[in-house]
Amino acid sequence: MSSLTYDLTLAGLSVGGAAALTGIGLIVTYRATGVLNFAHGAIAMVCAYVLRQCVVEWGWPLWLAATVTLVFLAPALGVALERFVFRPLSVLGGDPAQTLVASLGVFVLLVGGAALVWGQGARDDTPELVPADPWGQLAVVLVLAAGVGSVIRWTRFGRELRAVVDDRGLAVLGGIDADRVAAAGWAFGSFTAGLTGVLLAPYVRLDPYGLPLLVMEVVAVAVAARMRGLAVAVVVALGIGVAQSQLTRLHPSGWGEPLIQAVGANLFVVALLVAALLLPRVGTRDALPRTATARVPTPPGAWIVAAVLFLLPLGFAGSDLHTSVQVPALGVVLLSLVVVTGRGGQISLGQAAYAGLGALFTALLAAGRFPGLPRLPELAALAVAVILVAPLGLLTGWPAISRRGLALALATFAVGVGVSRFVFAQPYAVSGLSLGRPAGFDGDRAYYVLELLLLAAALLATHALRRGRTGRALAAMRDHEAGASAAGVRVPSLKLLAFVSGAALAALGGGLLGMGLRAFDPAAYDPVRGLLWFAAVVVLGADSTLGALTAAALLVGLDAGARGGVAAALIGLLAVLVGRFPGGPYEALRTATARLRTRRTPHLTPAGARARRRLHPTPRETTAPAPPRQQPAADNATRTGGAGGKTDPAGGRMPTLKARHLHAHYNGFTALDGVDLDIPPGTITAIIGPNGAGKSTLFHCLAGTHHPTSGQVLYDGQDITHRAPHTRTRLGIARTFQQLAVFPTLTVAENVRVGAEQGRVTDPAAAEQALRLLGLEGIRTHPAADLPTGTLRRVELARALAGSPRVLLLDEPAAGLDSTEVTALTRVLKALAADGTALLVVEHDLDLVADLADVVHVMTAGRIVASGPPDRVLDTLGPQEAV
Repeated sequence: MSSLTYDLTLAGLSVGGAAALTGIGLIVTYRATGVLNFAHGAIAMVCAYVLRQCVVEWGWPLWLAATVTLVFLAPALGVALERFVFRPLSVLGGDPAQTLVASLGVFVLLVGGAALVWGQGARDDTPELVPADPWGQLAVVLVLAAGVGSVIRWTRFGRELRAVVDDRGLAVLGGIDADRVAAAGWAFGSFTAGLTGVLLAPYVRLDPYGLPLLVMEVVAVAVAARMRGLAVAVVVALGIGVAQSQLTRLHPSGWGEPLIQAVGANLFVVALLVAALLLPRVGTRDALPRTATARVPTPPGAWIVAAVLFLLPLGFAGSDLHTSVQVPALGVVLLSLVVVTGRGGQISLGQAAYAGLGALFTALLAAGRFPGLPRLPELAALAVAVILVAPLGLLTGWPAISRRGLALALATFAVGVGVSRFVFAQPYAVSGLSLGRPAGFDGDRAYYVLELLLLAAALLATHALRRGRTGRALAAMRDHEAGASAAGVRVPSLKLLAFVSGAALAALGGGLLGMGLRAFDPAAYDPVRGLLWFAAVVVLGADSTLGALTAAALLVGLDAGARGGVAAALIGLLAVLVGRFPGGPYEALRTATARLRTRRTPHLTPAGARARRRLHPTPRETTAPAPPRQQPAADNATRTGGAGGKTDPAGGRMPTLKARHLHAHYNGFTALDGVDLDIPPGTITAIIGPNGAGKSTLFHCLAGTHHPTSGQVLYDGQDITHRAPHTRTRLGIARTFQQLAVFPTLTVAENVRVGAEQGRVTDPAAAEQALRLLGLEGIRTHPAADLPTGTLRRVELARALAGSPRVLLLDEPAAGLDSTEVTALTRVLKALAADGTALLVVEHDLDLVADLADVVHVMTAGRIVASGPPDRVLDTLGPQEAV
C-alpha cells in the first residue's frame, strides 16, 4: 500500500470513528427511549465548548477537564433531558411527532444558549483529547460497540431496555423501572455525543452552528443500521469515512469537476440522502401533534395590532429601519411552513433550502448568470425565481407521499442539507454574486413598502388554502390522513400541492430577504436556520398566520436587539415544553388565565337554562338521531328495478363488489387463504369470526388500505385490486373505521361537507341531507373535537353517506355506542339497504348481526367456513367461532 493511500486510510478511519460514535449513541438512545435524538450534535458541541473553557480559559489539566466533561456533565445532561423533557411525553402518551418537536427544541435551545455564552465566532484552539493517530479512536469505537452490544443482547438490562421501547406501559406493569432504563439510555447517548464532540472539535470549526450540523449529517449511519445494528453502524461509518478520504485523490477536469469534488468532500451527506430517501424507513407513525396544528383562535383586534406594528417601522430610520426590512421577508418564508405544516400537517425541515434557492436564483437571473435565460430586472427576476423553485418542492413533496413522522423529517432534512452543501457552499454557484433591489425601491423605506405589499399577497394566498373545498381537504388530511383518503381526498396530490406551494412562498421570502440584505449570504439559509424556523412556527401555532408573523418579528428583533442566540434560546425553551403544554403557549396562557381568574363564574337561572337548551341543543341531548324520512314512492321506484335489480339515482345498475381468490400473507403468516365474497346491492352482508380470523385483512383489501398477495377485487366488472382508497371512494365505495376517523379541527358540518365534496356525486345538497338523516342539524357548528363517541360515529357515517356511495363498508360501527344509539343506527342502515346501497359490516356484536344482516359469513384461519341467513348460521356456531 502506497504511503498516500495509507495516510488517507488512516485519516478516513479517524473521521469514520467519530461518525461511528455518533451512530452508537443515537442507536442506544433510540432503543432505550424510542427517540431519535436530533439534539445529539448540539450536546456534542456544548461538551466541546465546556472542555475548551476548562482547559484554555480556566487552565485546568486536560485529564481533569475531560473527566468533568465526559463522566459528569454529558451523562447529567442526558439524564436531565430525559427527566424534564422526554419523560413527560412518554408518561402522558405523547406521540412520536411531539418527541420530534421536543428534540428539535433541545437542539435549538442548546445552539442558542451556546451562542449567548460563547459567542458565534469559530474557535480553533480546542485541546486534543486523543492524538491524531486514528488507532486510539478506532479502539474506543470497537470497545464501545462490543460492550454495548453485549449488554443489550445478553443482560437483564438489555431485555428491560427492549421491553420499554416495545411498550412502556406494559413494561411498567411487568415490574420494570422504565424511568431508570430510559435515563440510563439517555446518559449513555449523551456520553457518546460528548465524546464525539471533544474528538472532532480540534479538527473542524467549533461554533454553535457548524459542529451540531456536522454531527447531524452522520445520522445516516444510524438510519442505515435501521436504528438497531451497532455493528452495521460501525462498519458503515468506517467505510464512508475511508471512501470520503480516498475520493480526495480524484482531480477530474471539465464541467463536472466542482460537483465531483463536492461529492467527495460530503460523502456523509450523500449517505444521508440515500438513507433517508431510499432505505427502509423508521418511525413512520404520526405527522404532527394534533394540538400543535389545530386552529388557534385569534384574539379580537389582534390583526389590527399586528398591522399597526408592521406599519410602525415606516417611521424608523437608520439601522432600526434596515433591521426591520428583514421581518416581512422572513414572515413570508415562515408562511410557507404554515402551508406545509399547519395546513397540510407535514413535517418539513428543509424550507431554508427553498428560501436560499429563491435568493440564489433571483441573484443569478438579475446578474444574467442563469443558464439559458437573459438578464432580468430584479422584480422580474424574483417572479421567475419563484416559478423555477416551486416545482423543486417535489424534492420533499414526493417522499412525503409514502412517509410520515420521523421518516419524513429525515427526508426533508436530508434535502435541506444536500442543497446547502452541494449548491450554497460551492464557489461555482455563488462566487462574486451580489443582489440589488428593484428600481424605485432602492431605499429601505420604499423597499419595506414593497415587502408589505408582497407579504399581504402571501397572507391572502395562505388564507385561501384554509377556506373552501381545498382548505377542508387539507385540514382533513392533517387531522386524519387515512380518514381523508377514505372520504375521497386525493392525499398524494394534496401533499404535492402543499409542498409546491410552500416552496414557492419560501422562494419569494428568500428572494426578498436577499434583496433586503443586498447580497446572497449562504449562512442566512443554513439548515440549522431551517430547524429554528420550523420550531418557531410549531410552538407559536403551526396553523396560525399571525403566529408566523410573530415568529418572524421575534427571530429578527431579539437577535438584533441583544446578543445573538436569544431568539433561538427562547424558541427552544418553548419547544422543549411541548410535553407539558402540548397546545403551545396560547393554550398554556389560556389555562393559566382560567386558574388565576378570581371572579365567580356566572350561572344561568332555570328559565335561562331551559331557553338555552331549546335554542342550542347540547351534543348529549341530540345523541339519538331522528328516524330517517320515508322516501317518496316515486323516488323509491327510480332506485329499484323489477327483474333488472337495483338501480342508482342516475339510472344505472347498482354494481356488486366482489372478492375473488384473495390471499394475503404477513411475514409468513397467512391472513387470507383464497377468500371469495360477493356484496350485492340492497343487501346487508356481515362478517364474523374470532380474533385473527382475517376479517380486518379482508376489510382492508376491499377498502384499498391493503393490497392482497394474490387474487382480485372487482367492482362493477372492473379490477380495482390495486386502486388507492380515495379512488375507490370516488367510484362509489365508502367506509368507516373501527377507531374513529373524524377531523377534530373541523365542525360537524365541515366534516360532512368533505365527504360531499370529495365523493362520487358532488351534490350541493348532499351534506344537508346527510346531516338531517343522522340527526346532526342541531350541532352542525360544533367542533368535532368536543363531541362524545356516539355522536362522532354518526358524524363519520354522515360523511361517508354525503358522497352518495353505492357500497358502504362498516368496520365495527357499533363500537362505543349504547343500546339506544345501536337501535337508531340499525334503523338507518336498514333504510340505506332498502334504498339499494350494498353494505358490508364487520362486527363482534352478534345480537346486532342477527337483527341487521341479510347474509352472514363466518371466517376462521383466513377462510370463509360458513355462509347463509343469520338465523341458520348463528345457531350452528360454537362460542369460539362466533367471537
